[in-house]
Parts: sequence; structure tokens; C-alpha cells
Amino acid sequence: MQDDRRQERERRIRGDWIPGGPTPAGAMGDPTLEPAADETLDRLGGDWRIFQLRRGHRYSTDDLLAAWYGCHWATRLGLAIGAILDLGCGIGSVGLLAAWRFPGARLTGIEAQERSAGLARRSYRYNGLQERGEVRHGDLRDPALLPEAGTFDLVFGSPPYLPRGTGSVSLRPQCEPCRFETRGGVEGYCEAIRRALAPEGLGALVFTWRDRERVLAAVAAAGLSLLAQRAVITRAGQAPLLDLLLCGAGGRAPLQEREPPALLVRQADGRRSEEMGRIRVEMGFPPERAGAPT
Repeated sequence: MQDDRRQERERRIRGDWIPGGPTPAGAMGDPTLEPAADETLDRLGGDWRIFQLRRGHRYSTDDLLAAWYGCHWATRLGLAIGAILDLGCGIGSVGLLAAWRFPGARLTGIEAQERSAGLARRSYRYNGLQERGEVRHGDLRDPALLPEAGTFDLVFGSPPYLPRGTGSVSLRPQCEPCRFETRGGVEGYCEAIRRALAPEGLGALVFTWRDRERVLAAVAAAGLSLLAQRAVITRAGQAPLLDLLLCGAGGRAPLQEREPPALLVRQADGRRSEEMGRIRVEMGFPPERAGAPT
């Protein structure tokens, strides 16, 4: 019943919209590529799908914005994307969105939680990435997981935002390490980005705006250069909540003279902003339609 309601909602959102981009391979008769009772198989970019636990960590606006920011700058700079790395990939949403945008690129995910890594692997296979994608189970701080260090054109990181002991721990599977720094924080992500990046590569991070100074210090300490930055306001009238950062190899010059106005996700009445609507379409989500649920 819940899946039927989700499919009906999807039909109302999509209308006659036809998604572009690569098509998924699908389950191809493989029972392991069908959702289990505690899972859902949900639309991501275009016709691609992602496996998620019903009551666990699920992909978010943070993931969408991190993927968009890196892809946006790579496209704007005309960077040829041959290899993508998704650090702490979780269930795989950020890397999958980037691989959908750059269908010729190889995708590598690194994830420490075995259940999340397993879900990401199945999503890679469902979407036809068997020949150009893999998920490695382990700690992103371990250099042994990246024998091809220094070759990635686009690297993503969505670190946990909270130090341990600073909030309530969820009892849902996967959620604690996604929110709390159980295996280090943004500093470890910046070090891993530095190791992974090709000389002209780009690293995209999303973190909390209130911790901007900490992130800038981590970028500098890792020997990276900050190339661009943009605050994110989730609802009009509120203070910025998130920060999008683009970094590159040390010594590279910034790509912006000054930071642009904050990216607004939703208007005061809850409707998505025009820019957020454009971002979603750019990343393979259907355009807004009058009367459709958001």
C-alpha cells in the first residue's frame, strides 16, 4: 500500500515529463535487485533508482546540492570527467547523481558501514554501473583504499556534521555515523580529497554554515585551495544552514571574486525557489507543476 501511494505521487509529480540521461539496467531478473521488505527503491536522477531503508538513512537535499555544486563547476569549467570519487558515500546518492550527469565517467564509492555499502552496490548494479562503478568497504582515511590516488577528476564529500556527544543519537540503522563524527570529521575528508584529486580536479563539500571557519581551516591544513563557496538557506527568512565549498590542489587561484548570494531552497510559504527548481531539473528531477506535491 505504501509503495502504491508513492507510485501514485510520482505519477502526479511527473505528469508527461520525460527524463533524459542514461537509462537504468533494471533488476534483469536478479532477485537481489528487488527491494526487501524493509527497503524502498526510489527514483533519483532521470530514471535511475536508489535502494534505501524504509527506516534508516535516506538521501537528502544536502546530497543533491553537493552533487550539483561539483557537477555545475565541472561543466562550467569544461572539465573532462573521467573518474568520480564519492567519499563516505553512504547509500550512494551523491556519486550516482554525478555519474548520471557524466555517463562516461567511472564511479568509485568508499563507505565504512557495511549495510550502506551493500545498498549502494545494489543501486550501482540496478542502474547499469557494473562496468564503471564499484563501492569499497572501509574507512576513507585509509590510503590503502585508493591505490589510484591523484587521478580523480571530481571528488565529493558530505561529512557528518556533529561531534560525538553533541546531540541525540537515532536508533535507526545507519543514522548515527551519518550525523555524528564516529570516524573523524571534515578534516579527514579534506585529507582524502587532497590525496585523491588529479592536478586539475575539483573537490566538492557540503557542511554546516555555522562551522565555516572550521572547514576553511581543514581545507588549508590539507594543502587544498578554496576555489568557490556558497551559503545555503533552506527557507526564506532563516539564517544560512549549509555551506557548499569547492576546492582544488594547493596554489590554485579562486574561481570567484566574491561569494554569490546564498542559495535559497524554499520560499517562506514552503514552495521551492526558482533556482532550486532549476537545480533539480539539471540533476534529473522533474520540473515543478502547479498543484503537484513538493
